[in-house]
Amino acid sequence: MKPFPYAHATHPQWRMAAALVLAQLRAQLALPGAARAPSLALLYITDHYASEAEAILEHLSAELPEVTDWAGTVGVGIAANNVEYFDEPALAVMLCDLSPDQYRVFSGVAPLAASGRAAGVDGFEAHTALVHADSHTPDLAELITEMADRTTSGYLFGGLVGSRSDSVQFAFSSAGTLQGHGAASGVFHGGLSGVAFGPGVDLISRVTQGAQPVDRERTVTAADGNLVLSLDHEPALDVLLRELGISLEQPEAAMPRLRATLVGLTPPIAEAGVRSPQRRGQFGPEVTVRHIIGLDPGRRGVAIADVAPVGSRLAFCERNVQAARADLIRVCAEVREELEPEELSLPLATALETPEADAAPQPARRIAGAVYVSCAGRGGPHFGSPSAELQIVRRALGDVPLVGFFAGGEIAHHRLYGYTGVLTVFTMPT
Repeated sequence: MKPFPYAHATHPQWRMAAALVLAQLRAQLALPGAARAPSLALLYITDHYASEAEAILEHLSAELPEVTDWAGTVGVGIAANNVEYFDEPALAVMLCDLSPDQYRVFSGVAPLAASGRAAGVDGFEAHTALVHADSHTPDLAELITEMADRTTSGYLFGGLVGSRSDSVQFAFSSAGTLQGHGAASGVFHGGLSGVAFGPGVDLISRVTQGAQPVDRERTVTAADGNLVLSLDHEPALDVLLRELGISLEQPEAAMPRLRATLVGLTPPIAEAGVRSPQRRGQFGPEVTVRHIIGLDPGRRGVAIADVAPVGSRLAFCERNVQAARADLIRVCAEVREELEPEELSLPLATALETPEADAAPQPARRIAGAVYVSCAGRGGPHFGSPSAELQIVRRALGDVPLVGFFAGGEIAHHRLYGYTGVLTVFTMPT
């Protein structure tokens, strides 16, 4: 395995952006010791190009004939190493130098076989998977869980299509499609698609939260669907109003605070499994953040954009820039620790505070490439300045190949998250 060639560009005309990307890729492929002929490409475009998705894929496929498999999607923004293209026409491509027997591109016309059952005659079995999904797909949460069950590790990473126009996904598989779908263009609307990886592909993946609890966690003791009725046997609405210090009798003062308040949900212990160590003032990866969608003064309940069964844990929270920044630094440090567990401490801490990207320490295991999926509500000004989120990642990981997109929801493990970032790196031995 060699470092993954990658490129990114912005231009009002997609053909010019594609020409810039192709020039960068060819220059990297020509370097001594570069990947010989990567067969898998990840392609991310901003929604400015969404209407031209088929033409873009056809053009890039023709210009890169050695690439036989494509996967990707569209976002309101896309990510690359040290830069984000937010609300502007841009595209990014990464060529993954992986053995063809260690991955499969899947989609509605090339589905992924269930774990433990051969996916076709070659017997490929998925260990992990990069997933792109349309938010309008019915029963999406259940489909994500089912997809996780089709992998031996149960681990997914990815996100929901983020687009203000066409919600498209790229998925072209050299392994073939279902009978009768041989003419599929590789551009899809709706459903799930992505790339499954075999056990020979080494990954490190982490979830970084973007919200901070405003008070302690409580147990849901009564609920009716998505209406939480009581927390620790106290009416949920009463708890919410007391924690926020507001009253419904003063709606002008209460509404802005309510609109800014979210809930962090933790499944019951039996479903959550082993919980991560609790960090003061921060959520762990087992927590999913959801919106408050209504109040029920009659039943003293709080309606949320999810189902909170009795026994689950709930904490009211709010988006917080400082918490998001600190948690992103934390997950980057955890990735570095897995790459070089014995030599990381003060050097990393110093590097993370250093404005120079090349101050990051060099790992014992190298990063071949990385995918970063962040919430569309996190990018840009949320971190203080354009590209600040991706600059944090680069200061920690160094100048590594990285692509990704800003999503309408993030996928990690077998869950759908919100206001988070999912950082996944492909590793290779030095």
